[in-house]
Amino acid sequence: MLPNANLGGVCVPEIDKNTAPTLTKAELADLLFDQVGLNKREAKDMVEGFFDEIRNALERGEEVKLSGFGNFQLRDKPQRPGRNPKTGEEIPITARRVVTFHASQKLKMTVEQLSDGQPA
Repeated sequence: MLPNANLGGVCVPEIDKNTAPTLTKAELADLLFDQVGLNKREAKDMVEGFFDEIRNALERGEEVKLSGFGNFQLRDKPQRPGRNPKTGEEIPITARRVVTFHASQKLKMTVEQLSDGQPA
């Protein structure tokens, strides 16, 4: 078992770089259940509500800023020329709107400290 890292008052298990685990919404709800004392239904609803609010704000065209974590922004990408890799035929890639995430300096520094400066 690996030691835990303390990030903003929440105890988060350290990552084993060899297994590359994924944190799921269900696991976030379990953390709220274990560490905050919400019941399982409240914890699940809180996690779902959190992501619903982010999704709704982005759908309204708003930027989402989470202090100490990062920013979610919408970016409009113009149409551009592309190429079919099999045939080499030029095909247009249509214009689209994408969501981008930019990590805060605080998050970047924390991740760097946890990884001891070594790439994942």
